[in-house]
Amino acid sequence: MFLYYVDLAWRSIKKTPVLSLLMVLAISIGIGITITTLNVYSMMSFNPAGERSDRLNAIQLWSQGVNSWDEYHALVTYQDVMNLRQSDIPKAQAAMFRTGAAVQTDDPDFVPILRGIRVTDSGFFSLFSVPFLYGGAWDKSVDSDPQYQLVIGEKLNQNLFGGENSVGKTVYLNRKPYHVVGVIKEWNPQPKYYDPSNGAFNPAEQLFVPFSLTPIEEFDVWGNSSGWKFEPMTGYQSRLNSEKVWLEFWVDLPSEESRSAYRSFLSHYVEQQKQLNRFTDDKAAADSVQLSNVAKWLEMNNVVPEDNKILVGLSALFLCVCLVNILGLMLTKFLKRAPEVGVRRAIGASRGQIFAQYMVEVGVIGLFGGLLGLLWAWLALYSLSAKFDVADGLTNLSMSMWIITPSIAVGTALLAGLYPAWVVCRTKPSVYLKSQ
Repeated sequence: MFLYYVDLAWRSIKKTPVLSLLMVLAISIGIGITITTLNVYSMMSFNPAGERSDRLNAIQLWSQGVNSWDEYHALVTYQDVMNLRQSDIPKAQAAMFRTGAAVQTDDPDFVPILRGIRVTDSGFFSLFSVPFLYGGAWDKSVDSDPQYQLVIGEKLNQNLFGGENSVGKTVYLNRKPYHVVGVIKEWNPQPKYYDPSNGAFNPAEQLFVPFSLTPIEEFDVWGNSSGWKFEPMTGYQSRLNSEKVWLEFWVDLPSEESRSAYRSFLSHYVEQQKQLNRFTDDKAAADSVQLSNVAKWLEMNNVVPEDNKILVGLSALFLCVCLVNILGLMLTKFLKRAPEVGVRRAIGASRGQIFAQYMVEVGVIGLFGGLLGLLWAWLALYSLSAKFDVADGLTNLSMSMWIITPSIAVGTALLAGLYPAWVVCRTKPSVYLKSQ
């Protein structure tokens, strides 16, 4: 019976092509706009850490003085990082910031390229489950005993060494030789949750060097750097000794017990710093520490701005307007066929069968509208990517949308078609038989 109704629906659509096309367009435009905004929102709000979200925590300290910042800063100072690295409570931990350098190889024909670099500890790779193609991370001892080693990404390895196993080869950063110890597989979490402050949807770095080299190489900071008081910077050591916050510090705390123990460790650390005339605000030590899991960290860094939530709501309202227009068009279309319905009712068709027939027709129109809406959404996202400086991660139509879109379209069409189908199935056969 369902296939028979589909056949009737297709014949009806061909009989009234203009009205049917208007309905398909109305649905597709509403769906296209809604899916575009919903896709951007879902990509921005996705938590790439998955089940590890609660155990990965970024550390914030209330290190500012009185009458300064009114909330926790996402970053911490160098001296705090160096002190916190002494704890053995976390299963893994990593300090980090972003810098950059000119990249060269021993090949005299290779033209140097400028690339961003992640300066971090060996724990970074286990913290964020970074997969390796060749080799691995540098040894943990390098975190305290600086060595000129680095890990490179698969894409850069292809560019520098043709994709072969490059472990043991030399890469020059600003003419300094670094030995490759590992090559990571294609890895690009979106959003880039380990450092959203440097572009939450920018690609992951392709170069990683030991954090212990920072005071030696005096890396430039390609990222945020803030201070709550004036401190003259007379050299790189001044930055290291200052109260400026410019580093992220992540820890892996796999259990509630370890999180509780680490909170106690941080509170004790704050008390020590207060005795050294740091952390001069009157906030209690226990209230001067914050552990932000991945979900909280993304919210703290405003990865999903409030404007995006409002935009999703507005697009849903626009879809409702389209739904009202569709309702009117369907009512017009169905009432034109009232004589045909009267004849069918007279020869034995029940109201339920008439209602089912027209709801199937509505569903077919909704399906066509959804497929066309997918095309509008894809074109809109492609245009955003091509015309504006929008990260690719935001303008890729996620696979889930290929299922969600037709479902929303069909559901919307069925909702709009309930009243017209109900009206036409209540047609009295006698009225149209007399007119014949």
